[in-house]
Amino acid sequence: MDTVKRPDKRAERSRRTREKVVEAARELFLAQGYGATSLQEVADRAGVAVQTVYFVFRNKRTLFKDVVDTSIAGDTEPVATMDREWFRAACAEPTAAGQLRAHVHGTREILGRVAPIMPLIAAAAATDPEIAVQWPDGPDPRYTVHHAAAEALVGKPDIRPGLSTEMAADVLFGLLSPQLYLIFVRDRAWSADTWEEWARTALTSQLCAEPG
Repeated sequence: MDTVKRPDKRAERSRRTREKVVEAARELFLAQGYGATSLQEVADRAGVAVQTVYFVFRNKRTLFKDVVDTSIAGDTEPVATMDREWFRAACAEPTAAGQLRAHVHGTREILGRVAPIMPLIAAAAATDPEIAVQWPDGPDPRYTVHHAAAEALVGKPDIRPGLSTEMAADVLFGLLSPQLYLIFVRDRAWSADTWEEWARTALTSQLCAEPG
């Protein structure tokens, strides 16, 4: 007799509570900064007891790390960017132009969530030195992702002749940076659609062979 596994209601409640707290913290960190935000304010915004926030996250710096991590991922699932369906699908595109279109679109989704909180990381580290410890020195994870994309890109038939993986990775890393995204979308008031089309066009002209 087959046993039907019932949903774990307690685990589901815990997941929803965690998501509410993280979203509340993100909103408050963006609105008033890391240093000025208290865990009591986060709890009030999330509609939970402050003891719950301490139980789940222990302290504010751990909560901040979770805000950053979930902003990159877009959810609370422990799946790396390179293992996500959008990234795998982009790398599987048969042409460089097709991969760039998909890669820029997927990166736009991440930057829309991550770019606004990037300035907060430096500010948070200035008020809480232990923040920096949560991001140890080593290869930039963003570069690692773009390098993996570049490895797939240089094998496509319409790639610019002689383009190396390292050069392609550098161009992706530079043009798709949070800093450049903020300059155009936040400072110059471009729409995200306009930025995406500009980035796709710029990368295509830099990395793809000229037609003809």
